[in-house]
Amino acid sequence: MPRKVLFLLLTITLWLTATTSSAAQQSSPHAKPTAKPLLISQNSAPRLVATGTQIALNNRTLPGAWSQWQQPTKAGMATAISDAGLMQLLGVELLNTKDVTKQSVQWFSQPTTSAFTLDAWHHNSYRYLDITQLATKLGWQIQTNGNTLQINTPAAMIKDIRQGKQAWGDRIVIDLDRPAFWQVTSQPIPAKPKSPLSTTDDDQPPNQEWLITIDATAQRSLLQRFQPSLPAQLTSAQDSDQTSVLQLESAPNLTTIRLSVPAGLSPRPSTLPNPNRLVIDLRPDAMVERDIQWASGVRWRQQFVTLGDSRFPVVLIEVNPRTTGLALKPISSATNSLTGTAPIITTAQQLNAAAAINGGFFNRKNQLPLGAIRRDGQWLSGPILNRGAIAWNDAGKFKFGRLQLQETIITSSGQRLPVVTFNSGYVKPGIAHYTNTWGATYTPLIDNEIIVVVQNNQVTGQIPGGAAGETTVPIPANGFLLALRANPQVASLLPVGTIVRTENATSPADFASYPHILGGGPLLLQNRQIVLNAQAEGFSEAFSRQKAARSAIGVTATGNLLIAAVHNRANGVGPSLTEIAQIMQHLGCVDALNLDGGSSTSLFLGGQLLDRSPRTAARVHNGLGIFLEPRT
Repeated sequence: MPRKVLFLLLTITLWLTATTSSAAQQSSPHAKPTAKPLLISQNSAPRLVATGTQIALNNRTLPGAWSQWQQPTKAGMATAISDAGLMQLLGVELLNTKDVTKQSVQWFSQPTTSAFTLDAWHHNSYRYLDITQLATKLGWQIQTNGNTLQINTPAAMIKDIRQGKQAWGDRIVIDLDRPAFWQVTSQPIPAKPKSPLSTTDDDQPPNQEWLITIDATAQRSLLQRFQPSLPAQLTSAQDSDQTSVLQLESAPNLTTIRLSVPAGLSPRPSTLPNPNRLVIDLRPDAMVERDIQWASGVRWRQQFVTLGDSRFPVVLIEVNPRTTGLALKPISSATNSLTGTAPIITTAQQLNAAAAINGGFFNRKNQLPLGAIRRDGQWLSGPILNRGAIAWNDAGKFKFGRLQLQETIITSSGQRLPVVTFNSGYVKPGIAHYTNTWGATYTPLIDNEIIVVVQNNQVTGQIPGGAAGETTVPIPANGFLLALRANPQVASLLPVGTIVRTENATSPADFASYPHILGGGPLLLQNRQIVLNAQAEGFSEAFSRQKAARSAIGVTATGNLLIAAVHNRANGVGPSLTEIAQIMQHLGCVDALNLDGGSSTSLFLGGQLLDRSPRTAARVHNGLGIFLEPRT
């Protein structure tokens, strides 16, 4: 290329750069100078090079998703960690964002003046944040070893630990000589045993133990100050509702602080720079409010909802079901069977769901479903007791209502025999229908069932069930089983050789047109009105009065789906059924349904539980999964 042309191109480039810079300065002449955020620009079409599920922080290996990408216009590799991993393992705080491709974070920095902005991209069910330049700026050394991403940081020192009081409660400040990774996890403490001499009931819930783990070495003077003390000190701390540092354990570049926290309080951690501090506030309202556009059509929100004198922490995911590449499906913990339970975080990760919430009820003892599950037009388990359910199609249309499945066995002689349950763990007198969706075999749920075997629409055998749980009957691939309960005379109407067929219909009838259905109950809202009637759906008085953690699902006037988890109100217990209905109403829902709650309540997004520690989440049978179209 001629030199004159090169000189002309260079002159034009310099002129455009200067013009752009001048225009940016003139656009806000009165703005105060602030530190510029670290902005990592996202290039189009990055090429995935490697992924893994373990992260080694200073040689301590923890579960966490990571990936490496080759940017087409950059030299070298981009390293990214899932947003869940950044929060849970490194202690990075995610700030509000409306941009799916960018995520502002705060880590030993002032959010308003020096927040870091990281690129975000999705792969499978994870949202990855690019830490490449952040690692360079902070002196992290990164390398990969098979499935493990190794991160080593400059040695850090804990200089002091200070305890004080704020208007809301205790504050613990950990002074550091430089930023360091940290994690906060809960450890349940067993209840104190009652004294045999006690004459009163002590219903005071026990303190909960929390672990604060920091990638830093504590100074020797701190180890001496916070050595384990006599048990009397802990007892005194519990009785006076105070929080105390129980123990300080330190190894090279790793310190663990054990805290005893009175019931109703939880730690809210944050970091500050200049000097570097990790601040732990113990509060009844510890949840951090946030609003993050997590993916196209998926918005993660955390907010407090006030009802009267109560403030409820609500964690929710708002989904636009009309978004291209999104799919909503019922999910269950077992494959090729309806028997089994697992934490929702496990099920979601195994099925590669981006988000999930626990679903309907189940028998915790025998791990069988107790409500409607229909997927891709196939009934997996039928509804019971006219309980509430949600139905939807792949176009993003929803229906809420109380649901019944009316199924009938019709014999060649014209007999019409009603079926009371379909693939259900719920037991009532009559005919129960089991297909191979239930599993390879069926085991009687009560004594003295009569098992009728049907193959190719013909009765081929009758088998005495005997004692519950003892006989295993294969379910034919080309047929089904009928379990006759408390009505043995029906067996005479189904002799071997009888030709049978089945027919079914839903009530309301239009539920049948929806390919996906998930049962729960009670129904909370219809057409913006509270329609709560737990007794009409077969729930007990005790269940109706209970206040507990709740999971709920609803649809807004704009057609968006909300899945929400609500735990204890500040300084109190969880919501009642009426309160969860009011909360969903407050969130803008037109229709809403209560799901299984208590220890089952679990809201999952991108590899993490948003609403609780995985240690406290129960195993559940089924749920709702939200899937992203695979992206590379």
